[in-house]
Amino acid sequence: MYEKFYRSLYRIRRVEERIAEVYPTDKIKSPVHLSIGQEAVSVGVCEALRPDDVVFGTYRSHALFLAKGGNLKAMIAELYGKATGAARGKGGSMHLIDLEAGVLGTSAVVGTTIPNAVGYAYAIKYRRENRLVVSFLGDGGTDEGVFQESLNFAALKKLPIIFICENNGYAIHTHQRLRHPALNICERARVVGMPAERIEDNDTIRIFERVKNAVDLIANGAIGPHFLECMTYRWKEHVGPNEDYQLGYRSKDEAEPWIRNDQVIKIGALLGEKEKRAIEDAVDAEIADAFACADADPFPEESELFTDVFK
Repeated sequence: MYEKFYRSLYRIRRVEERIAEVYPTDKIKSPVHLSIGQEAVSVGVCEALRPDDVVFGTYRSHALFLAKGGNLKAMIAELYGKATGAARGKGGSMHLIDLEAGVLGTSAVVGTTIPNAVGYAYAIKYRRENRLVVSFLGDGGTDEGVFQESLNFAALKKLPIIFICENNGYAIHTHQRLRHPALNICERARVVGMPAERIEDNDTIRIFERVKNAVDLIANGAIGPHFLECMTYRWKEHVGPNEDYQLGYRSKDEAEPWIRNDQVIKIGALLGEKEKRAIEDAVDAEIADAFACADADPFPEESELFTDVFK
């Protein structure tokens, strides 16, 4: 188990570190919202899912895309704006999709994939399929009216869905305590009769265990949905490859406990050195190949501008 967790955590971290290195060269054609520091949530959740389960994400979804098995080459090509990208070079970092892997879409607009996920869960129930949906949202997404509407509908219809709130404390540069009179996101789920739990410390294993429990309950016909608030922290600026502590809205002292609790290092320490190195070497080679392919791949043809548009 630890080998799978470490491979996924390390792979996401190294992909994003490489993105941060390449970003200043202008090869990457879209803004990037990095998940460095937040990898544990996506890995813990996705390792607990079954292959047919599906996920919907936010604009900060590199970690989710990769943890669920999304195609790495297609993701990097999308960041480069290439025709071989996940959205054929037209969506960029914030609009990733891989239907075969069960990544049904991410969106730049806050809160938009919450009702998409609920609608898909409704379809699963209507078709009597034994699978489920996971809706990823940030703490900022809970400020949108569609959040409460979607939770209410999911609870009313007893849909097979798990809501995962990645609470990194900030909606861009505004802390949750400046937006909410009470830090009670779980209570807002419980008020519609939904089981809800807050998971502290960015703990990969605990997130996995709690999601696995919810998956098993839903699969065995127990009443859904479920809600998990996973406390986490982003190390980089809201958008881009740099740090932003100099802006004054947060401090390095606030970040330090989260950095000391780095799940990549903690899970890696549970492996033997030889085993760990083999995983790292294989992942590093895969990443180098993905970026080399993105460099060489063609940009979309002009005709792509008129493909898949309404009019």
